[in-house]
Amino acid sequence: MKPQLLYYVAASLDGYIARPDGAVDWLESIEASGEDHGYEGFYQSIDGLLMGRATYDMLRGFGIDWPYPGKPCLVLARNPLEQPPADVQGRHCTPSEALDELATRGCKRVWLVGGGSLAGNCLAAGLLDELIVSVIPHLLGAGIQLFATGLEHRLSLQAHRVFPSGVTQLHYQVLAEDA
Repeated sequence: MKPQLLYYVAASLDGYIARPDGAVDWLESIEASGEDHGYEGFYQSIDGLLMGRATYDMLRGFGIDWPYPGKPCLVLARNPLEQPPADVQGRHCTPSEALDELATRGCKRVWLVGGGSLAGNCLAAGLLDELIVSVIPHLLGAGIQLFATGLEHRLSLQAHRVFPSGVTQLHYQVLAEDA
């Protein structure tokens, strides 16, 4: 059985997850607030990660320790990863094949990390189960969209939270195409 796939992401009020060059410096003021915004609870609820190569390379470019230790991570990559951290594997496959592999490793809840392109592909393939968006009170005006596809899809609001920082977190269930 395929694991649940959850897209947990921060987005500007106008729907961008990064600047056009991929920079996420606009999130620094929210991070500096010291609020957890539910991250730790979410991280404890997942047991695997799926990410695209661009997100992986960006994270490695920060020059910090791997931020997701102890959980298997599959990076969708055409070319081999150079010296990946423990528990990280690059693989040239479809998102569906990656989820199958994570299932064989015992994963039941997988975090789709980063990338509007990968998120759009997973949505189009019917793989995305939940969407948890932390809407940041910031307008970017341009950048990398939350979903890099023009697909229309229905969602069902499961929960919402408002934090003192001004962040509003929206938790949606992705409805089946025939719902």
